[in-house]
Amino acid sequence: MSPYVLLALAIVAEVTGTVSLKYADGFTRLVPSVIVAVAYGTAFYLLSLVLKAGMSVGVVYAIWSAIGVALVAVIGALFLGERMNLTMIAGLVLVVGGVVLLELGGQQH
Repeated sequence: MSPYVLLALAIVAEVTGTVSLKYADGFTRLVPSVIVAVAYGTAFYLLSLVLKAGMSVGVVYAIWSAIGVALVAVIGALFLGERMNLTMIAGLVLVVGGVVLLELGGQQH
């Protein structure tokens, strides 16, 4: 499987775990707590496969964290009643833009 597909799956798993944290209520609710543990375990396992496939750890982590942050922020704003304003959107654009630059720089030899 493509490292980028594995990375996308790792991001989905991490976002699932992070959103589930909201519902785990300090790990006092069983089902969301189990989802958190399984999702994070899956995310890290998939990340290990991405790194094993030869992708650079800096680029992998940058993509994983930036897209994860952006997705969690958007999910929070759309579905969890969290606020989002233009300053926050600009910050997310800058984070994702920085990751794109890291990826482009990593492709130059």
